[in-house]
Amino acid sequence: MRDYYDILGVNRGADDAALKASFRKLAMEHHPDRNGGCGEAEGRFKEINEAYSILSDPQKRAAYDRFGHAGVNGANGGGGNGQFHDVNDIFNEVFGDVFGDMFGGRGRQRGGPARGQDLRYDLEISLEQAYAGAEVEITVPASITCETCEGSGAKPGTSPTVCGSCGGAGRVRASQGFFSIERACPRCGGSGRLVLDPCADCHGHGQVRKERVLQVRIPAGVDDGARIRLAGEGDAGARGGSRGDLYIFLSVKPHELFDRDGLDLLCTVPVPMYVAALGGDIEAPCLMGGENCDGECRIEVKVPEGSQTGRTVRLKGKGMPSLRSRERGDLVVELFVETPSKLNARQKELMRELAELSGDQQHPKSANFIGKAKRFWEDVTGV
Repeated sequence: MRDYYDILGVNRGADDAALKASFRKLAMEHHPDRNGGCGEAEGRFKEINEAYSILSDPQKRAAYDRFGHAGVNGANGGGGNGQFHDVNDIFNEVFGDVFGDMFGGRGRQRGGPARGQDLRYDLEISLEQAYAGAEVEITVPASITCETCEGSGAKPGTSPTVCGSCGGAGRVRASQGFFSIERACPRCGGSGRLVLDPCADCHGHGQVRKERVLQVRIPAGVDDGARIRLAGEGDAGARGGSRGDLYIFLSVKPHELFDRDGLDLLCTVPVPMYVAALGGDIEAPCLMGGENCDGECRIEVKVPEGSQTGRTVRLKGKGMPSLRSRERGDLVVELFVETPSKLNARQKELMRELAELSGDQQHPKSANFIGKAKRFWEDVTGV
C-alpha cells in the first residue's frame, strides 16, 4: 500500500497549507469528470482523497506517523478496510472558498431573508462646506419594500406558494459525474416560493424603485475622497431581509482662492511693490472668523520689510480643522510682489530718481547674479 505522503507528493514535515495546496492540485488533475470518467483516474482520485482525509486530521496523522496504515485501519479508510470519508465533505472543506456553495454550500440560509444591496452616491461639496461642516439634502434612487403587498410580491389577499421543485429549500441537487452538485432552484430562483398571482405595483418582486430624500451631515474637516456611511439607507432586503447601507463619497470642488495641503490652506496674495519694500499690512482672505478677521472673512497679514515674491507668511491655526481632533492647520500666505503699471509722468520721475539712488545694498540678489554672470562670460571668452 502506498505511503500517504508519497500519494500527495509532500514530505513528512509538511504543514496544513502545503497539504491543502497539494491536494487541490492533484484532485483537480485527477477529477473523473476532467478525465472522461476514466476508471484509473477515479481510483487515483479516491486514493488522493483518502490520503488527505488522514493527513489533514491531527490525531489520525499522528497515529499514521507512528504505526503506519495499521494505525488508521478501521478508523477512516485505511486501505479500504474501514469507513471512507464522503468525498463531498472533503471538497466542501478544501474547495469551498473557491467554488462557494457549488459542492453543498456553507452556512448560507437558503430561501431565507436576503440583505439589500449597498448603494454609492457621489457628492461634490465646496471647500467652505468642508471647512465648517454642513447639512446637505440629497435624492437617492433606491429599492424600497412594496407597501401594497408588504414585500411578499403577491397580490393583496393572496400569498406566495411553496416551490414544488425544491420543496421550499431554494436549492436543488443533481448528480454530475462523480459528484452531487447543488445549485439554486431554477424555477423559484432560490427563494423557495412562487408568486402565482403577482402584485400589480411591484409585479411580484416585493420591491419598487423610488427616489428618497435624505439629510446628510458633512462633518467639519473632511477631505477630498472621504466616505460617509449611512447604515440601513441602501436597497431594501428581499423576503424581509435587512436594508443595505448607503456610502457617500465626497469630492471637494477646486477653490478659486485656496489650495489645500493636509490641514494647511495655501493662498497667493499680490503685494504692492512699495509695501514689499517698506513693510506694512495687507488683507488676505480666510475661511474662519474670530480675532483679526472681520465678518467678510478677511484677515490682516503683516508683510516684512524687503519681502520678495515667493516669501510666505504663516498664520497659525487659521487653516482647516482636523476631522478627528481639535487641531487646526495654518493659513500660508504666499506673497507676490506686483510691479506698478500705467505710471504717470510724476511717478515715472520718482521711479527714475529711486533707481539712481539705489545701489547694491538695495538689490543684493541682482548684484550677486551680475557677479556670477561676469565670471561665466570670462570663463567662456577667456577675457
